[in-house]
Amino acid sequence: MLTVDYDTLGLQAGDLLLDMGCGAGRHAFESYRRGARVIAFDYSREELVEVRGLFGAMQEAGEGPRHSLATAVNGDAVRLPFPDDSFDRIIASEVLEHVPDDEGALDELRRVLRPGGVIAATIPAWLPEKICWALSDEYHAPFVVGGHVRIYTEDELRRKMRAAGLEPGASHHAHALHSPYWWLKCAVGPTNDDHPLVRAYLRLLTWDIERQPLVLQVAEKALQPLMGKSLVVYARKPLATVAPGAARPTTASRPTAPPPATERETADVS
Repeated sequence: MLTVDYDTLGLQAGDLLLDMGCGAGRHAFESYRRGARVIAFDYSREELVEVRGLFGAMQEAGEGPRHSLATAVNGDAVRLPFPDDSFDRIIASEVLEHVPDDEGALDELRRVLRPGGVIAATIPAWLPEKICWALSDEYHAPFVVGGHVRIYTEDELRRKMRAAGLEPGASHHAHALHSPYWWLKCAVGPTNDDHPLVRAYLRLLTWDIERQPLVLQVAEKALQPLMGKSLVVYARKPLATVAPGAARPTTASRPTAPPPATERETADVS
């Protein structure tokens, strides 16, 4: 289940892509299938173990291009262990809402993106997220360690992107049919996966993902602007360097060298 539109992202075979906050790796795997050289980056070592294993399985199954690259890197979003101007494309999917210093993370993403490169940032859309927070305090931080720490509006994300030196452009919503699922979960308890209504709606979503029935595709498209669970905003790094907002420390003051080996781990598939 992909959130980012790859045509809008403009990913080309051979591009170096950073999937920042890759989680289980859905966008990293799709990017690898499309011929990109992929770095899957996450704070969670446990997630990266699974990502690494699936990269290897994809290579053995011939799903990755012969000369492509897949790497898993562990680290912190506000201290990215990569040189300036490294990446052709960046995906940051459903991660900025977890990062207390989201402005620092955006500064770092701008730093490692090459001039002219494009980033796709996806966040929980304001209205569906607002309803989830209203229905349950157990859905977000501080109750959930590492959970969502803010509710974005699109204007706020665009403003923070511009302050980081990025030029925001196209945007769209995704996963409208997933919003009611999370509202149900929040209403009965976010961890109550055995509730009959939650289980029934999950079967509907599974049917949609596996079979893509026309009726649900039409419903999703119609409902997307109002209740799409995710908002995606695409932004470009200008060809001329634009400094981040003067009100915050610039990324030049942040270390760019990789952290010690005890704080990160990598795995390559080539």
